[in-house]
Amino acid sequence: MFSQAASFLITTIGGLFALALLLRFMLQLLRAPARNLLSEFVAALTDFAVRPARRVIPGLRGLDLATLTLAWLTEVVQIWLVLQLKGYELGSAVGVALVAIAAIAAIDIAKLAIYIVMVAVVLQAVLSWVNPYSPLAPLLASVTRPFLRPFQKLVPPVANVDLSPLFVLIGCQLLLTVPLLWLETLSGRLL
Repeated sequence: MFSQAASFLITTIGGLFALALLLRFMLQLLRAPARNLLSEFVAALTDFAVRPARRVIPGLRGLDLATLTLAWLTEVVQIWLVLQLKGYELGSAVGVALVAIAAIAAIDIAKLAIYIVMVAVVLQAVLSWVNPYSPLAPLLASVTRPFLRPFQKLVPPVANVDLSPLFVLIGCQLLLTVPLLWLETLSGRLL
């Protein structure tokens, strides 16, 4: 019972921190406005870890690799701690197990990024109908624009309704169910 509670806490806290780090990375990557409540909250929440990491891990062509690496490391530590609580022993194949944990953590980060895009697309679609001048609208527009634009060029609006969010959601779901699920299953077999 203790291990279940500890596993829940580790997964929840680690997942939320990885989410905050990944949000910070994605907001910078997609050039979202820095002056909004979400960006400021995420920056304040993660600064204690990101600032020292930037001294060690340099950026690459505008990518904040320190933040992305910290998100991945958070997932690695979370997976390792949960496996230890469940009594999993690395045994003689330590290298294979560590590669599997690293791969599963990378897949979890990719899944989390896809979920962030899906939530942003749904929120933007709802806000465009309910309150298009919301303070969140510019932030959501900058996050979803790179994903919606290709579909907006291909699919014209039907009766003034933009169907591109539907196609983005279908594409995200396909990414989650086909390649990422296959990679996750393959990596899980290494454990």
